Amino acid sequence: MSFVLTEDQEMLRDTAVSFTRDELPVKHLRELRDAGKNGVDPETRQKLAELGFFGVLIPEEYDGVGMGMVALGQVMEAQGRTLASTPLLQTACIGASAILLGGTEAQKKEWLPKIAAGEVTTALALDETSHHNPAGVATEAERDGQGYTLNGAKKYVQDGHHADVFIVVARTFGEAGDAHGLTLFLVPRDAKGVTVQTLNTVDSHGAAHLSLDGVHVDDSHVLGAPDKGMDLLEPVLDRGRIALASEMMGSSLAAFEMTHDYMQTRKQFGQLIGSFQALQHRAAKMFTELELTKSCVAAALSAVDEQRNDLAELSSLAKARAGETVHLVSNETVQLHGGIGMTDDHDSGFYMKRARVQEALLGSASFHRDRFARLNNF
Repeated sequence: MSFVLTEDQEMLRDTAVSFTRDELPVKHLRELRDAGKNGVDPETRQKLAELGFFGVLIPEEYDGVGMGMVALGQVMEAQGRTLASTPLLQTACIGASAILLGGTEAQKKEWLPKIAAGEVTTALALDETSHHNPAGVATEAERDGQGYTLNGAKKYVQDGHHADVFIVVARTFGEAGDAHGLTLFLVPRDAKGVTVQTLNTVDSHGAAHLSLDGVHVDDSHVLGAPDKGMDLLEPVLDRGRIALASEMMGSSLAAFEMTHDYMQTRKQFGQLIGSFQALQHRAAKMFTELELTKSCVAAALSAVDEQRNDLAELSSLAKARAGETVHLVSNETVQLHGGIGMTDDHDSGFYMKRARVQEALLGSASFHRDRFARLNNF
């Protein structure tokens, strides 16, 4: 498969790399953590909007730039390189995709221009346990004649601590574990009965638990067809997983480059540690895994824009591969930096902490290996 960026995609990539390097280095995340801001920076959100990053997937008719998933992948990879804490995954990818794929024309006209302008951020409220399980939804949505009443709780909603609108997955039929009977709802943060519990996370990006107590939404807030939410949820999740895999690719590359540079400058026993064969083998292992991951992520990004039938398989392949790679590289980064790598003063620990969260979000490597096997009838 050929994977060559267009001139416009290259320009977007270069802009994203320059912006994250200059405006959102790891130092910026450290400052947000030390200030107790849980990764929230309103000024960054505005700058992202001005650069057009929120509208990469949104067509021009809704005030976006309509460049597609390959383009968004370049932005997410640049973000991953510096561990930047932004609403792009949840809003520019998951939120925009949910409305584009499942929204009515009225919903698209109402929400997509606001997303593209950075006026509204979204967060997907799906999981209710400590593990990713799209069908394991018990939150109830009961028909009340004028809409629905929602009752339930969601765990670890990424960006939930500052999102303006939640995309809540609730059950309108059946029991937890059933793929049928799910419905997606747009729920404003300020809706009566919504309680947001902010979480301090190990990766300093923040998240939230969400409680829904008698929350009423009318029919205009339903995304997609009632009871058939899984038909919308799965393609939305796949796009989110691919975008997250791109971010993980960026984190892995940056951590590897930092480690490689250190091996060329650090001396032990009067020699550069990069000259030690055992460490060369470990570096070669990382490099090989990175190259394999690049191919998987590139194939998945292209599959979205090409509307390929094997999108689900490629999404799980990319997420599983990227999860295993970021785990390996983040571990090796700390270990190969020796004593300094164990301290908070060094950036290597930030990459390891973020990697652990990235691995679990939207399904672990084991989840996606199992899903890949089921999709291929194994």
